[in-house]
Amino acid sequence: MSSLALVFDCGSTNLRVAAVNERGDIVAQAGAPNSPVPQRDRPEWLVWDLDAMWGKLCELSRAVTSRVSGRVAAVAVTTWGADGAPVRRDGSLTYPPISWQCQRTREVVPEVLELVSPREIFRVTGYQVIYFNTLFKLYWLRKRAPEALEEAHTWLMMPGLIAHRLCGEFHIDPTSASTMMAMDLAKRDWSPEMLALAGLDPGFFPEWREPGEVVGYVTEKAGRETGIPPGTPVVAAGHDTQFAILAAGAGEGEAVLSSGTWEILALRTPSYDPNDKALELGVIIEADAERGRWNPQLLMIASAVLEWLKRLAYPELPPGEYGKMVEEARRAPPGSGGLIFVPSFVPDSGPLSRFGVRGAVLGLSLGASRGQLYRAALEGLSMQLKLALEALEEAFGFKAKGVRVVGGGSKNELWNEIRAAVLGVPVTTTRFSEATVLGAAIAAFKGAGVFRSFDEALKSLDWGVRTYEPAREEAYRDLYERFLAAVKAVSGL
Repeated sequence: MSSLALVFDCGSTNLRVAAVNERGDIVAQAGAPNSPVPQRDRPEWLVWDLDAMWGKLCELSRAVTSRVSGRVAAVAVTTWGADGAPVRRDGSLTYPPISWQCQRTREVVPEVLELVSPREIFRVTGYQVIYFNTLFKLYWLRKRAPEALEEAHTWLMMPGLIAHRLCGEFHIDPTSASTMMAMDLAKRDWSPEMLALAGLDPGFFPEWREPGEVVGYVTEKAGRETGIPPGTPVVAAGHDTQFAILAAGAGEGEAVLSSGTWEILALRTPSYDPNDKALELGVIIEADAERGRWNPQLLMIASAVLEWLKRLAYPELPPGEYGKMVEEARRAPPGSGGLIFVPSFVPDSGPLSRFGVRGAVLGLSLGASRGQLYRAALEGLSMQLKLALEALEEAFGFKAKGVRVVGGGSKNELWNEIRAAVLGVPVTTTRFSEATVLGAAIAAFKGAGVFRSFDEALKSLDWGVRTYEPAREEAYRDLYERFLAAVKAVSGL
């Protein structure tokens, strides 16, 4: 009987439970929507309803486990970063998890920056100053709701909160902790200086568990609720970004693009280099899933732009249907008849943030078609990607030989063709578009002893690589210059 890894893949807009076999195939999965909720006593604040999330995950898990015949070798949890909560010794919350979408922590950013500079924050933690960083939440709790920390036994990030429901054990992993603006990233350990800003010390936090290490075992109660056999190992995974990067299977000289609603362009580097150029260009650096590696990266808006355009220009198309959009965009020539699409930037981070751009479409005329608009959006997102790749190359002395694309955005062939043409380097995809799930499954299999290492697991896979070679590079080089001019014009530079 084949072994399966069960992955709790928790995003801030969707929850999913997936069963993955040793070949990396998703054999069964089920999903449900997810969103933050207003805090009961302050409805303008947004928090996560952990009980509701757990109830949905249990339902999804029962649905998946009832449909599979293989043995569940282990369970792993992967979630978004930055969010977590203080808990008592029994795991109950002393304060609900504050959502990264909540604005409350903006007010304390100036207070923290009176105590430490953005440059020092970046040098130690690899993070830009972004208001929803976990350290700002810890500082906010210390100043605005101190009893929440005083009553707490420890702090758990979202993967730890869900894993505790499964096995009753406390843990924290370096990939999640590296999103907190609280780690000494070079040491892959806590920064006492950063934690002291919130009146905390490393002893407040639970034991480290590296991705692929066993945290605990599914309890009888969790087994009844989830349908997972009690005693099944619960293995540490962590922040979804790093597991997508791991499971991309990128080769030497390849950058990784995780493409979905948002895009993250990242490297896997063997050294930690928080240089001034990286700080200036909006780079953040997180701990890789493997010790001894780091992930410099840039965050950009991506498919959210295309979904917005679909709602406006293609209202007749049902959810998930994009064929007509691609067909009409293919009829438009490179350059989309003079349309320049400038994506909106990610606040406080990303390759366009330094320009202060909020998004624009230039060159519109009454003769513009919706196919031209869609192609212009694909081209604009690809130009943004080129800007990001150039930033990583400039900051880290890296010369890209190619870009490996994973995630839902890797399925769009036209977009991949345009990416390759704009970047001037090969763009490759694999048959594993769901890289986060695959990466977490690899961690689960490692913890269960199916594979001895991440490298062994990656080498065992049949990747099904497809390569898109650059084409029309001259045409897109000219378009890129016009794109940069448009960015500066929109930003008033």
